[in-house]
Amino acid sequence: MATTKWALDPTHSELQFKVKHLMITTVTGSIKSFSAELTSEGDDFSNATITFSGDMNSIDTGNTDRDNHLKSGDFFEAEKYPTINFKSTSVEKDGSDYLVKGDLTIKDITKAIKLNAEFGGIATDPWGNTKAGFTISGKINRTEFGLTWNAALETGGVMVSEEVKILGELQFVKQA
Repeated sequence: MATTKWALDPTHSELQFKVKHLMITTVTGSIKSFSAELTSEGDDFSNATITFSGDMNSIDTGNTDRDNHLKSGDFFEAEKYPTINFKSTSVEKDGSDYLVKGDLTIKDITKAIKLNAEFGGIATDPWGNTKAGFTISGKINRTEFGLTWNAALETGGVMVSEEVKILGELQFVKQA
């Protein structure tokens, strides 16, 4: 079977992260500028390869001061490490969905992670483009990637949780 390349459709894709703040509420942010490519055997995504790169200068939490803090040396050091990157090591079918394993690199620290990929299906848009959709979810511990800034609270606990939830809606376009 022929290898099929799929390019990210950025206008129909989004990547978010969620982190507990003060351990009582969740703050949501997104990476506004990112790219991804998927290579598969036809329309079966088992054993596909996936690469992703996100621009850390495009981080957006809806608060400029917080965004600037996240881009600073306390967190992502976006000036020194402008991108985060992911490369799959395996994609396994899990019912109608997929389990994606791969290496995530943040600040030159690479760790193996697992992501769940809920397969939304394949459809053809009105212009004849074949598209595939996935809902991605997973969790990482930010301190494993050198994102260790925090502040202790007088009441106990910390300002920012170590666990970061990753959520993505990704639409890919089949390349001719």
